[in-house]
Amino acid sequence: MTIVTIGEILWDVFPDAEHLGGASFNFAVHARRLGHEVFFVSAVGEDQRGRRALERMKELDLPASFVRTAPGAATGHVTVALDSGGQPRFTLHRPAAYDLVELDGGDLERLAALRPAWIYYGTLHQMNPHAREVTRRLVDAIPGARCFYDINLRVDSYERSLVRWLMTRADVVKLNDAEAEAVEAMFDTASASLEDFCRSYARQFGWESICVTRGARGCAVLAAGEYAEADGYPVKVADTVGAGDAFAAAFLHGLGCGWPAAQIADFANRVGAVVAGKPGGTPCWTPDECAALKRT
Repeated sequence: MTIVTIGEILWDVFPDAEHLGGASFNFAVHARRLGHEVFFVSAVGEDQRGRRALERMKELDLPASFVRTAPGAATGHVTVALDSGGQPRFTLHRPAAYDLVELDGGDLERLAALRPAWIYYGTLHQMNPHAREVTRRLVDAIPGARCFYDINLRVDSYERSLVRWLMTRADVVKLNDAEAEAVEAMFDTASASLEDFCRSYARQFGWESICVTRGARGCAVLAAGEYAEADGYPVKVADTVGAGDAFAAAFLHGLGCGWPAAQIADFANRVGAVVAGKPGGTPCWTPDECAALKRT
């Protein structure tokens, strides 16, 4: 399965280390680990962090042919503080090079020729009008691709009109339970249950599938009209940075394999849990590690 991902690439700056990340980048890495052909669209700066980012992409076997170097712009970074449970608090430093993403006509033709099955995008990157226009051109240039929208709401980095537009363009949506509450508040709805939320929003926006993550409590998945909830897997959390992005990649993998909703939910829970047990957004993990997880 071929996937085009557009969005932010940045350094997560922890008190004692820096890890390359960004939701879109993390998703791309984990989708690649699942065996998919992934093309990542973004930009870095002409600085040390930018050079390190490109080197890290090569190590991760992620093509950088659509990652531009933006003169005069700093490679993106966020400062990360972790609470006692490993939950992150991000301080975003912007503007950043990823806001200056570029795709010319030749790039769009090359990407269209790849006949990707999916285009992935999030909310944060789309707050920049230029990035939003590039994403619109990308989606319009590949009408055969379906759109995966990982809502990923960050403080002061979303607007109601933007979220609605991105939801309208999407075929599949992933969000967490807090974001589901935020969406209901934005659009003045009140669902009777999580299943009601999934079915009503899928019906309103024409989504094929929707997934709501619930942290340690697992997730809910609506796929091809079938609804399932799956409990999570307990792990010793290192930090949760990137766990949701790994979950999203596993969710899309399951959809692409045509699995039933319950199997998709369980597999995505396993992948997300394994990543939460390791530091950074793109730690190495294996299918055997996921398979070995047990509920207690």
